Amino acid sequence: MSGVLGRGEGIPSLAAARPGWRERSSSRRVIALGATYAVLFLGICFILIPLVWMISTSLKDLGSVFLFPPQLIPNPLHWENFPAGWTVMPFDLFLRNTLVLTLAAMVGQIASCALVAFGFARLRGKGSNVLFVLLLSTIMLPIYVTLIPTFILFKQVGWIDTFMPLIVPAYFGGSPFYVFLMRQFFMTIPLELDDAARVDGATTFDVFSRICLPLAKPALATVAIFSFLGHWNDFLLPLIYLHSQENFTLAIGLNLFRAEQTSFTPWNQLMAVSLLVMIPPLLVFFFAQRLFIQGIVVSGVKG
Repeated sequence: MSGVLGRGEGIPSLAAARPGWRERSSSRRVIALGATYAVLFLGICFILIPLVWMISTSLKDLGSVFLFPPQLIPNPLHWENFPAGWTVMPFDLFLRNTLVLTLAAMVGQIASCALVAFGFARLRGKGSNVLFVLLLSTIMLPIYVTLIPTFILFKQVGWIDTFMPLIVPAYFGGSPFYVFLMRQFFMTIPLELDDAARVDGATTFDVFSRICLPLAKPALATVAIFSFLGHWNDFLLPLIYLHSQENFTLAIGLNLFRAEQTSFTPWNQLMAVSLLVMIPPLLVFFFAQRLFIQGIVVSGVKG
């Protein structure tokens, strides 16, 4: 017993043999944490440079835009750039068109993606895994590959220069990525809930609408945010399918704002309008970021 105690008594001497070991370890952790925060701070500053330049330019007069050294805080502040730039083009009409397209396509993608994802997650049929792999493989297919055949298809049915090519496809599967995101979330819901509902006489659609959908609010919010941002900022597809100015969206309107100025571009007004166009996506993400982060985290738990 004395020998065991003797060996045990030597354990504290390890820390005593290296005085200041804990202090040095703590200081290393503090230095590493400080270096991490410093790198993150520098990255944030680098990312915010274009946004700061945009805000500063939107409040300057045209002659102060390209001064060197640049004037970060304009003096005086030209708030009139916002109403002046908004009235150069019919941005009220462009805003209405963008809202119609974005909300209609977002509703279609949420409904169709949730339904398809529920089928892949809950209904086990022959070849379902093969179909799901084929669906995911289309993510690797660039949109430019199918752009010409889809344009010819929509031209044959008379949908060119209408909102139909930008809305209708959202109601037929939406996006493979959104289907994958919703499927991953549905697979985290216990199957026992489905069995209990079927014992009470619930149909498959009842299980989908009354059990899975209410529990999938974080994933639905994530798909809604992605869909809203994608359609709000979309420039290529509206440029391809919309030809008349009364159907243009905000993304096309901003480009048209610059193209219509033959002699010079009023960068201060252009940046002011660009800031106004950025406000809705920022508000959507700000108010839904909790559900967005929760949906991203939970959807990646189970594969």
